[in-house]
Amino acid sequence: MYICKACGSKQTIVDYKHGEVLCRNCGLVLADTLFDFGPEWRAFDEEQMNKRARTGGPLRFAKQNIGLTTEIDRYDRDIKGSAVPSERKAQLYRLRKWQRRSRMGTSVDRNLSIALPELDRMCAHLNVPNNIKEECARLYRKCVNKGIVRGRSIESVIAAIIYLISRTHKVPKTLEELEGVSGVTRKDIGRSYRTICRRLGMRMPVITAADYIPRLASERGISGETEAKAMELLEKARKCGIIAGKVPISIAAAAIYLAAKITEDKQAQKIKGFTDVPESAIKSRYDELMRELRKRDLLKEYPVPIPSPA
Repeated sequence: MYICKACGSKQTIVDYKHGEVLCRNCGLVLADTLFDFGPEWRAFDEEQMNKRARTGGPLRFAKQNIGLTTEIDRYDRDIKGSAVPSERKAQLYRLRKWQRRSRMGTSVDRNLSIALPELDRMCAHLNVPNNIKEECARLYRKCVNKGIVRGRSIESVIAAIIYLISRTHKVPKTLEELEGVSGVTRKDIGRSYRTICRRLGMRMPVITAADYIPRLASERGISGETEAKAMELLEKARKCGIIAGKVPISIAAAAIYLAAKITEDKQAQKIKGFTDVPESAIKSRYDELMRELRKRDLLKEYPVPIPSPA
């Protein structure tokens, strides 16, 4: 923190080109020996920056070695690209063999070598973002080190972790989706989920119907006006206690259908096409939602009776 001796101002301007700190009010030079801690090279595009940077990639928990590794390639070439002598090829072969063995030295390493590719596969199938996948990998490593995975299938633990982390970040995945992509039953996923929460002292995140609205809206390609109206209807219903005890995703689908009727959005007025939501559940939730909102006089902006979904 610099304070100007002339005017007493604390507002400064840093001139990195000349290495000076100036007072914003009077222009007095407060310091003229600043150090530049940036690189000594310049880059004018991303390709030059990648070529000249001397640091490695970021740490990634979804990789078995967290991104810190040294690879011995199989081409038997030196740094100039020339072929190595035949007596060195046997030495490089032994180095590669011991490098593979060192990565599988413990049971934790062997478990991660199977689990992390499986996590990549599930996340790719479910369209899970990279930040959530990294958090899932970090939590799985914690479970392996604490012995939670022992005696359970790797697929059920990974599915339970994806279920937990996605609910925490308000982008929930249903048990039906996880059951289909993992190949294990909902019962096994739920058992692993409860065990992880209990052993790690984590609270089970509560999911609401509003958390499913962006996902369902994206699947149906509805307008932002309809999505906002659906969120508004859910907020009214929540304050009145209408949606308590109902399945969140079915309530979200019914709210989107009701909002589409109000905004006359033809894209979302078809009841078919909602993922993992039975049509009968949407119809019953829709009738309940419209009836209760009308009873409390919360649909004044749309006085015309809204028909039930066909």
